[in-house]
Amino acid sequence: MQTQCQLENFRVLYQDEALVAMHKPAALLVHRSPIDKHETQFALQLTRDLLDRHVYPVHRLDKATSGLLLFALDAKSASHLGEQFRQHSIQKTYAALVRGWTAEEGIIDKPLLYQKDSYGDRDKQTASEPQEAWTAYRTLGQSTLDKALGSYSQQRYSLLQLTPKTGRKHQIRRHLNGISHPIIGDVNYGDRHHNHLFNDWRGYHRLYLAATALRFVHPIHKHPMTLNAPLQNDFVQTLENLNLTCALQHLHTPF
Repeated sequence: MQTQCQLENFRVLYQDEALVAMHKPAALLVHRSPIDKHETQFALQLTRDLLDRHVYPVHRLDKATSGLLLFALDAKSASHLGEQFRQHSIQKTYAALVRGWTAEEGIIDKPLLYQKDSYGDRDKQTASEPQEAWTAYRTLGQSTLDKALGSYSQQRYSLLQLTPKTGRKHQIRRHLNGISHPIIGDVNYGDRHHNHLFNDWRGYHRLYLAATALRFVHPIHKHPMTLNAPLQNDFVQTLENLNLTCALQHLHTPF
């Protein structure tokens, strides 16, 4: 369930006559889910309550992911934005803190087995058919942590900026795990030893993955626009403790 501190991170980042961009905190569901029946608060309803009007979801973020979440304010804009997401013409940018030191930049071009996602791919493939999946990344900064784990007295971590070209379910999380640089705090695809280390060290648990930017065509004015979102406070505080805050100046630089 959400704490008051977490909900304080839920706020409007941008609004005009066609759309509203919210900052979704980690651990907040976008909408109701049968998997999390105990949850009582959702980004969709909170946005409606805050604006006192109907809003239309056009994409989603995983419950554990924080950052930029876009809603349309009318059905026509929702259709226009939704089609851009389905065609993968919207450029999405994320930040992630991962285990190990990554290359300066790279492209992960690895097909992924289909996983059903009503807000993602809608092409009705079967689980036996891998789908094209492509993620570009660059390393914003690297750090070491003087804490013992296994046979190592010091741990290495990297802060990445990522742009997925495709939108497969858990694509970034699966891709990074596939190159042996799992995201810290990822209970499904991550390294439990490093997850536990961060839980003990930082005193809270979260997935260190955040949606930081969207570039798309405005549904009414038809001009390209880019929306940016800052990292959540707990994410920033962890980066401060890793001496990685200087890397944040490059967070919204296109690559």
